[in-house]
Amino acid sequence: MTVARPVARLLAGVLFLLIGGCTGTLQTRALLDKPADQLARRAELTGVPFFAQEDYQCGPAALAMALRAAGVAADPDGLRPEVYLPERQGSLQVEMLATARRHGVVAYQMAPVLEDLLAEVADGTPAVVLQNLSFNWYPVWHYAVVIGYDLDRGEVILRSGREQRQALPMTTFERTWARSGYWAMLALPPGKIPRSAEDVSFVAAVSALERTGQWESARSAYLAALKRWPGNLAAQIGTGNTAYRLRDLAQAEAAFRQAVETHPDSVAALNNLAQTLSDLGRDEEALAYAQRAADLGGPLKDIAQATLADIRQKMKR
Repeated sequence: MTVARPVARLLAGVLFLLIGGCTGTLQTRALLDKPADQLARRAELTGVPFFAQEDYQCGPAALAMALRAAGVAADPDGLRPEVYLPERQGSLQVEMLATARRHGVVAYQMAPVLEDLLAEVADGTPAVVLQNLSFNWYPVWHYAVVIGYDLDRGEVILRSGREQRQALPMTTFERTWARSGYWAMLALPPGKIPRSAEDVSFVAAVSALERTGQWESARSAYLAALKRWPGNLAAQIGTGNTAYRLRDLAQAEAAFRQAVETHPDSVAALNNLAQTLSDLGRDEEALAYAQRAADLGGPLKDIAQATLADIRQKMKR
């Protein structure tokens, strides 16, 4: 079994202490006492690939399993240079998220809710979780992949360490997971949105993907977001920005125009529409939108004024 450490020190050994008592199992007890009607009683993603984890390599192995499940050709050896920090003998959560994005998926950090975690598994998406397999004062950090659960048996099923199918009592799982602050991430194909996602958190995850330069993947994810949340300004602008980067100016115009129609006081939408129209050679129309953006001012005032000046200068040529 391997370890991962999210803070400065990393302990070399691995110790799995199954501690009794009910501390840290409130979500499990509430879920088992009154399961949600929409949550299946059991689910298991048997098709999720398995990579046995070498010493201190739980991060690359867990991430490889999640990426493979998302359709990305990945393996622990290839991911190790990206995600593994030799000086810490482990992988930090921020590196897990960033590495997933570099491979073209939406890396979504979940809310700390057990029911949401199980719902995503039931919906076909395995979840990478961070556990502390020891005490808070003697932490042993470990990444595993949740691939299933059984409410009737009170179990969570993981790909963990060298075990392809580890069935843990749900109470034990929650205790070890709670010690990491209930940290969990999903590696999502660009067109898929978590059942439990809220628009702000999901679009922020797509924006992080966009910042890696994965324009096509980010555009697909923004378009999926707009199907679920049609009026989301950030998704509208993100769709336009990624289309612009891909030089699909027709789609960029359509996205920015939609943003202006639903959010007429958005300086970003007005400015970006103006720039796109100017690139399309429609400078008179672009000038009107650039002027509106500059007149609104706000934090983007300097950018809007620069766009306006550029369009005016272009029209003088």
